Amino acid sequence: MAWNVFKYCTVLRALGSVMILVVLGIIGVSYYAVAVAKYGPALFLGGLDSITALFVLFLFHSLLVMLVWSYFSVVITDPGGVPPNWIPNLDEESGDAGQWAGSDNGGVDLGANQSAMLIEPKHQGIRFCQKCNQFKPPRCHHCSVCRRCILKMDHHCVWVVNCVGAFNYKYFLLFLFYTFLETTLVTVSLLPIFIALFTDDEIPESPGNLAASFITFVLNLAFALSILGFLIMHISLVAGNTTTIEAFEKKTSPKWRYDLGWKINFEQVFGKNKKYWLIPAYSKDDLEWLPSFQCVEYPTRPDSDDL
Repeated sequence: MAWNVFKYCTVLRALGSVMILVVLGIIGVSYYAVAVAKYGPALFLGGLDSITALFVLFLFHSLLVMLVWSYFSVVITDPGGVPPNWIPNLDEESGDAGQWAGSDNGGVDLGANQSAMLIEPKHQGIRFCQKCNQFKPPRCHHCSVCRRCILKMDHHCVWVVNCVGAFNYKYFLLFLFYTFLETTLVTVSLLPIFIALFTDDEIPESPGNLAASFITFVLNLAFALSILGFLIMHISLVAGNTTTIEAFEKKTSPKWRYDLGWKINFEQVFGKNKKYWLIPAYSKDDLEWLPSFQCVEYPTRPDSDDL
């Protein structure tokens, strides 16, 4: 009997806001250990200790603001669903299924002509979702957790309680980036206390503060190392203009049809306006230009024969 991984989708849906509380809990413990227990009191020591504490606290709070902003941008932003009544707009002469257009008159029920599209050889590029009962645009996949098709779906992330897709992929990458920087900062900041715990050095801290610092150090070190690998993987995906799902689908395909060069690939995710690259937002011009916000059309390389 085949193992059905989708039976766990109900469990993922049930987690819901619990994961958000877990994230906020980790942030709270880290904030207490760094800002309240260690570097907050050090502000009043004077001299180099005060300067160091001021620098660490400024950097800590700056990264924390960007982390939380990016995190909730991923959580509350719709990853992108297929517009209602979208059907493939086919060139009758060439049978090109690469162009798509919306239809105000189309419905979810397949007519005779639409059903024929799915079986004719010249229309093999057309995909239809049996669960959503609608056509699937290019780079679109069905999420069994969200129970709908997601445009340019990367994966469903339990940490953000949302799918990562066309509309919130940039926010997800920024969340990873700022989380890595923040966890690295916290790890380095608490490293002296962690080392002192295993030496004979006397630590002028209460048992409660030591326990909080120890837990915070271990958690942030673990997250920093794991997120580093995850971040490197997604950087390579952005450079190749692919998603996690597509990376498994295309496997060893020598020419990925959406790979337009690392610069254009990067701009398709982060936009052309450099002022917005490091914040979870887009400029007005980028919203009008980015393929991800133009529903279902993505430019392809002219020499591509990959379908």
